[in-house]
Amino acid sequence: MNTQNTETAANKYELNLQQRSEILLACQKERGVESCFACEKIFECETRKKYVKSVYESMSQGEGGGFEF
Repeated sequence: MNTQNTETAANKYELNLQQRSEILLACQKERGVESCFACEKIFECETRKKYVKSVYESMSQGEGGGFEF
């Protein structure tokens, strides 16, 4: 993959993460909580699941697999 394609892919994942973050924050505000942990729907929340997925995709740039911290 050339540098331009790599940057485009990175931007795609970063943009998705930013959008999912904004949606998550709006949901928290609407429900009157400061964290998903304070929400009764934390374990079945599709908004949170999509946000977490976007975080992993952003970290791995869509490559999947494990992460090194």
